[in-house]
Parts: sequence; C-alpha cells; structure tokens
Amino acid sequence: MFRYQILIEYVGTNFRGWQIQKKGKTIQGLIQEKISNLLKEKILLYGSGRTDTGVHAIGQSAHFDCKNKIHQTESFLKSINHFLNKEGVTVLEVKRKNTNFHARFSAKIRIYKYVIINRLSGPVLDKNRGWHIMKELDLVAMKRGAKKLIGKKDFSTFRASSCRAKSPIKTMKLVKISNLKNKIEIDFRSQSFLQQQVRSMVGCLKYVGEKKWSLKKFDKVIRSKIRVLCAPPAPPQGLYLERVIY
Repeated sequence: MFRYQILIEYVGTNFRGWQIQKKGKTIQGLIQEKISNLLKEKILLYGSGRTDTGVHAIGQSAHFDCKNKIHQTESFLKSINHFLNKEGVTVLEVKRKNTNFHARFSAKIRIYKYVIINRLSGPVLDKNRGWHIMKELDLVAMKRGAKKLIGKKDFSTFRASSCRAKSPIKTMKLVKISNLKNKIEIDFRSQSFLQQQVRSMVGCLKYVGEKKWSLKKFDKVIRSKIRVLCAPPAPPQGLYLERVIY
C-alpha cells in the first residue's frame, strides 16, 4: 500500500461540512469519490479535522492509501481537479508519505483564520467569505481580549453542547488580530480545538469590540466555564482552516 497526503482548498458555502453525512454533499465524500474513480479502487480519505457547514479551507490536509503508486503527481492533480474545481474544491499538492503519517493524529498545530468585514456597506466580492458587521469595532479592546484567550485553560465556555472531545482543556498558542482597511483577521493557533470553539471566541470578541462587554466581563465569562454565558457564535462563512503543521 502507498500513502499520500493531499492539501486542499475549498469554499464551504454549498457543502454540509467536511465529514461524510447520511444526507447532503460533503467535501470528504466528494474528494473520496473522485479519487476512487480516478484510481479505479475504493479509497478512504482521512482529514486533519472537521470543518462545519459553510466553513472554508485554505490548506486542509488529508491522507489516503492506495494499492498502486501514483507515478505522475502533476497528471494526478490535473485530472482530479478537472472534476473538483467546478464544485469549489481544488487539490493543491499531493505528497508521498510513510505509513506512520496520519493527517489527524500527526498534526502538531492547526491554524484557523476568522475574517470580519467591518464596514457599513455589505460585501459583494467577499460575499459568504466573511462576517459583515456594520458597527465599527474597537480593535484595541479586542486585542486586549484576545490576550486573555492565550495559554492552557478550560475552554468549556466556548464548547458546543454536541462536542465529543474528551477534555475541554486546550492550549491556545496564539490569538492575533490584524486589520487592513475594513477587513479584520483573527488568527488562532492550537494543536486542536473544541467544536465551535473558534466561532464562539470570535462571537465574544465581537461583544468586546462593540463595548457590550467590558474586558472584566469577558474574563468572568471565560472563567465561568458555563456555555450559556457565551456570546452567540460567529457565523461559519468567516472561518477558514488556514494550515496544518506537522
């Protein structure tokens, strides 16, 4: 058997998320089907992690095993993308890996980016590519709030009720906010995340930026570990899985 890693870019708008579901079109299901057809054998695709309905990826990582070696990776990319591109999905790279590599379990850092379009007028070019917020946000307050999320702590406040993670303890390596004109980008780095953690943290940072919450209030919400005290999660269209580091 030969193991290959693929790096994937996709627009998540028209999918029911990454993971194969009983009903609805998923990214994992689509790519798995197209690679199986191309290689003329049934393959199973394993991703670095799930992305929810409407969430995008700049560098999702996945792997699969196949019986025959892929000799021409350039030809493979052209062929597979012929079927995927029209669906809003593209495979950026294909790399041969040893069988110890696992897209999910070998990952050391996952990087997510959340995009906020902070202006009065609604986006046209960036429609479904960010969260449109008309009220001007206080970036200084948001940056101070972001610092409170860094480090090893119990993130139960930001955990979806359906989350299956064994522990709510995570270590946030980085939460960085940058601004270019009317576009705010928030980068999050951790080995792993709880379900809806990033979107929930962004929802709370929005409250801080709108001055609905003081930094003291935000700190209390984090420490409470009570989900119902969390601000409403940010919508999925602003979230991107940017990169997975091994």
